[in-house]
Amino acid sequence: MDIPRERAPDKRRYIYGGVGLVAVVAVIIGVANLKPAAPSVDRSSVVIDSVRRGDMVIDVRGPGSLVPEQIRWVSAVTAGRVDRIDVRPGATVTDTTTLLELSNPDVQLEALSAQQQLSAAEAALVTLRISLSTQKLAQEGVVATTTSDYNEAMRMATAYDELEKKGFLAKGLLAPMDVSQAKDKAVELKARMAIEQQRLDVISQSIAQQVQLQQAQVDKLRDIAQFQQNRIASMQVRAGAPGQVQELSLEPGQYVLPGTNLAKVAQPGRLKAVLHIPETQAKDIQIGQVASIDTRNGLIPGHVIRIDPSAINGTVAVDVGLDGPLPKGARPDLSVDGTIQLDRLTNVLYVGRPASGEPESTVGLFKLIDGGKEAQRVSVKLGRASVNLVEVLQGLNAGDKIITSDMSGSDTQNLVRLQ
Repeated sequence: MDIPRERAPDKRRYIYGGVGLVAVVAVIIGVANLKPAAPSVDRSSVVIDSVRRGDMVIDVRGPGSLVPEQIRWVSAVTAGRVDRIDVRPGATVTDTTTLLELSNPDVQLEALSAQQQLSAAEAALVTLRISLSTQKLAQEGVVATTTSDYNEAMRMATAYDELEKKGFLAKGLLAPMDVSQAKDKAVELKARMAIEQQRLDVISQSIAQQVQLQQAQVDKLRDIAQFQQNRIASMQVRAGAPGQVQELSLEPGQYVLPGTNLAKVAQPGRLKAVLHIPETQAKDIQIGQVASIDTRNGLIPGHVIRIDPSAINGTVAVDVGLDGPLPKGARPDLSVDGTIQLDRLTNVLYVGRPASGEPESTVGLFKLIDGGKEAQRVSVKLGRASVNLVEVLQGLNAGDKIITSDMSGSDTQNLVRLQ
């Protein structure tokens, strides 16, 4: 009887299976370790700039407008109704040109009343002078009469003294009472003459004081009358200065109050630019710095003449005086762009200002590598910035090329391919 034999196990199948398993694991590990393919960016959609070394101008830019250097606001001195308008905005005027005419009957009545009071005060002054002069003349007559009587009394007293010395009194030819009366009369008239002279002096002094007080009242009323006349004259509203009428928006029949701005007159040939610079960039602006004004019809050189001490709506107003001739078409309120030169950096690295990243900060920028086929993110430390340029402190070298346009869509990527 035959005995069956056991078959030996097939070792090759296990070997092949193990090799296949190892190959699968290796493939899985290799695939897991593969890096994702770099995203592609259209080269024509990005802005590329080269890092350069040299002098860099630090400047700031802001919008603004041309305004006259000298502006005169013509305001109403008195209330009134607009009767007539002689000129309109754009007209060239002199200082005596009548812009418009106002009317107000109350002002005319007040002027007539002031003139009447002045006339009455002047008449009272004349009457006072005549009255005081009459009093003075009468007192001078009294002084003259008293002086004459005193002189006569002195002559009589002197005569009696002579006769008394010659013995007429002792011989009984003169009455003692007559001699005494003559002497007493001279003494009395001397005292009266002094009193009347003092009275004349008092009258003379009082005349000057009374006339002065009345004259002061007349002068005050004359000033009031002149003021009222000036109010009437002010209703013929004049430009007050040569120039061009910029604003005059009134119409006949309107009523205006004192202090209301009626018109704006400016000298169109003398303009300045008022720029609105962001407050974050205005800290380094100083008086006298060089500026350039773009009127869209030419560039005008200038310099900073004034800096507003306060910021309004996030901007600081900076006045720029114009050093060059105005181009054709330049007029007040014309919109302009201005650039102010703050500083000049010598022998520094600089590049076009990137869309992302603030000055004095560290940002990630894409630098071109592999002959410009790819761009790799690098950390770059920026310094001071201008309108279009920024200083490079670290991370780049002269000749490097970077993407300066917005790459916010690749914030999660460190490498991009340029197609």
